[in-house]
Amino acid sequence: MCGFVGILKTKGDAQQKREQALKMSVKIRHRGPDWSGVYSSDKVVLAHERLAIVDPFSGGQPLISADGKVVLAVNGEIYNHQDIRRRYAGQYEFRTGSDCEVILALYNEVKGKVKELKEKPVTEHSFASHSSLLASMMEQLSGIFSFVLYDTETDDFLVARDPIGVIPLYIGHDKDGTVYVASEMKALEGQCDEYEPFPPGHYLTSDMEGEANGSSSAMSSLNFKRWYERDWMQYDGMKWATSNHDEAVQMVKDGLMAAVKRQLMSDVPYGVLLSGGLDSSVVSAIAKLYAAKRIETDDKNDAWWPRLHSFAVGLKGAPDLAKAREVAEHIGTVHHEVNYTIQEGLDAIRDVIYYIETYDVTTVRASTPMYLLARVIRSMGIKMVLSGEGADEIFGGYLYFHKAPDAKAFHEETVRKLGKLHFYDCLRANKSLMAWGIEGRVPFLDKEFLDVAMRIDPALKMCPGKAIEKGVVREGFADMLPESVAWRQKEQFSDGVGYSWIDTLKAITAAAVSDEQMAHAAERFPVNPPLNKEEYYYRSIFEEHFPSDSAARSVNQEASVACSTAIALEWDAAFKNMNDPSGRAVKGVHEQAY
Repeated sequence: MCGFVGILKTKGDAQQKREQALKMSVKIRHRGPDWSGVYSSDKVVLAHERLAIVDPFSGGQPLISADGKVVLAVNGEIYNHQDIRRRYAGQYEFRTGSDCEVILALYNEVKGKVKELKEKPVTEHSFASHSSLLASMMEQLSGIFSFVLYDTETDDFLVARDPIGVIPLYIGHDKDGTVYVASEMKALEGQCDEYEPFPPGHYLTSDMEGEANGSSSAMSSLNFKRWYERDWMQYDGMKWATSNHDEAVQMVKDGLMAAVKRQLMSDVPYGVLLSGGLDSSVVSAIAKLYAAKRIETDDKNDAWWPRLHSFAVGLKGAPDLAKAREVAEHIGTVHHEVNYTIQEGLDAIRDVIYYIETYDVTTVRASTPMYLLARVIRSMGIKMVLSGEGADEIFGGYLYFHKAPDAKAFHEETVRKLGKLHFYDCLRANKSLMAWGIEGRVPFLDKEFLDVAMRIDPALKMCPGKAIEKGVVREGFADMLPESVAWRQKEQFSDGVGYSWIDTLKAITAAAVSDEQMAHAAERFPVNPPLNKEEYYYRSIFEEHFPSDSAARSVNQEASVACSTAIALEWDAAFKNMNDPSGRAVKGVHEQAY
């Protein structure tokens, strides 16, 4: 995982644009502390900051095809790159061992097919468009990624982002119509007249870019094309892969184990984030199983990381810490418990908001301990960790899902939650870790596993009344975990690190923001006015770092209970007029509810 900046369709002095790109790239160097690379021409500048995970020695970027005609900058990991390499052996000349280089091979094939189609009569190639070929190219990638590709021969560019938005990406323009892309918006702030998050599961090409002529509507002219489409995104008419409970449990178990195994691809030391909750515990247990097998079957038998290390963070006495220790002892990891104080957390908030680029209350709360933990992990020489994000969105694990009125409402909420993950948990996990140059991987959001889990009849996922949430996951992995963890109630990360963390944040921000300030919040912050004093406090810090309206609009804002979407507030009359993202807000469900 890395970071990049791209300046496309440049005008004027090429050297000036190169220097501009380098200055922008410095702002995201924390994402790639291992090496910097740049490609520049009179049309394009691509600057790359590398975090070396696969092929540390020859995989520097930007990558350039053997014929020198195509340039590529990538942030992410392609888990099936070895399969793609074998498929293109003899057809494409690979120059490095980088997993990302397979994108060049795939593009080379698409380019060849497009050339062939253009030479045929329209009647013969009308069924196969350039768009369908590009969508097919994206579908062949199993991984997490954002990338920008430039074809020097055709003067075309291609920008794309992974299905769920695990990897961040932003796009903008200036008054001259120059297009900018960057892994974090801090690189674009002050450089673009307007910018926005690049939508997950979409791509953009030169011929789709529209007329970015400097008008205020230039961003709206960007014709993003969705490549990630799934039947499970609609409830009506969906034919579920299974409605059998036992079969669903086995499908989930087999699918997740395969996902974790895929994502252990690494040439550097890695670890696991182990909060003590169900999701991270399951991922850790599977990782421990396959990490051990990797050592046993390694021909060289000289792995740099002979034992799997796990990491937990929290205030002393936090509920998560005790459970994390229990799981670590059960599965046999080398466990590290990191304690932070409330004051240390408060002192870090300003930096945290700068790195995570949001003022969302839940995200700031949860990002702070993760940010502090990441610094310790990096100090130990570990550069990649696996985490449990995504399970609650897929399986309805948040406690408000207990209130879902029926299977349709339940499923449609899971789809909505997945569609917004790039604003919340994916953003938090990626940017909190990458602030210290650590890559986070999320097996629950593996593209192939999503197709397994989201095609299970949602009636099997529901948890009405006192039924335990995520039952199919618990049953599938109960034999790998301590019973007290396998059947532990959902505890949101920002709660689990210690209830006094959130309680203190509420008290401090309530005291720091006056009633008069809240009364005039819409005047100070006309874009997404803060909904409460805690958000006002974070928004004030955010505005110091990112004063533009584009920055403010890049943060999703909506009323929520226990991380729900606004639509799900209709499920329970008690949710009316509430806006509390903590799981403890769900009275009658959370064991420690307010």
